[in-house]
Amino acid sequence: MPGMFVCLPPKKTITFLLTVLLLTPLAQANPLLHCEVTYAGSTQVIETGPVADPYPVQSIDIGGRFWFKPVMVGEGNRVDYVKLYAYLDAQKQPLLLQEAIYRPPFPAATTPHPLTGEQHLYGGALERELIYSCTLQGVQP
Repeated sequence: MPGMFVCLPPKKTITFLLTVLLLTPLAQANPLLHCEVTYAGSTQVIETGPVADPYPVQSIDIGGRFWFKPVMVGEGNRVDYVKLYAYLDAQKQPLLLQEAIYRPPFPAATTPHPLTGEQHLYGGALERELIYSCTLQGVQP
């Protein structure tokens, strides 16, 4: 067509741009620990990211019977370890039912990776049941 002008970049520029697009992840997500905790038919979703200091992380009340504390220690996209604590809310002080520790290597993935499977814990005189499962995503090697 007369008067139409099309300017295409050189072949090397196109190759370079395609290589950059293919090698660069579309989203650099930070690690995310996603836990679903169930007691007495009620499920709470608890999500946490990496922290440098695990001690200030607060436990979460689960139905007035249990406490759950997910801790992911790391920096940026690196996860040094994950610790999960489950406590029975006893009269004097919370009673530790389970401490689960997960250490690298973790699979590098942007989609959720099952970390714990489904855990069933029982505590107290009536053997009340706490169920939880956690996934981990966004971890870089």
